[in-house]
Amino acid sequence: MKLLAGQLCLMLLVSTTTFARDDGRYAGSPLKPWFESLQSEFGQCCEDSDAYVVSEPNWKSDHGQYRVRIDNEWVLVPDGAVIKQPNLAGRTMVWKHYIDGHPRIRCFIPGSMM
Repeated sequence: MKLLAGQLCLMLLVSTTTFARDDGRYAGSPLKPWFESLQSEFGQCCEDSDAYVVSEPNWKSDHGQYRVRIDNEWVLVPDGAVIKQPNLAGRTMVWKHYIDGHPRIRCFIPGSMM
């Protein structure tokens, strides 16, 4: 179980924008139930989209309003997409989907800012 949790953390830390999909390898991860419980006003985060880790230069906060750069486009994070519970994974993450070819945000959780 420690190995699976370590693999999940390593996957989340590997690159600037990391694809974080659970293909069954992380079934025993202690963070799996937490990820599955995340939801915003737009629905369950992991239901229709996948999480991406967002590096510091690719997201901004200004007076509680967030913006994230996705596919070289700055996208305003709707207030209803912001996850307000503590971030157990530690890294800033976004769950995105596309409408008419443009990225939209289903869920966003800011990092721990360590």
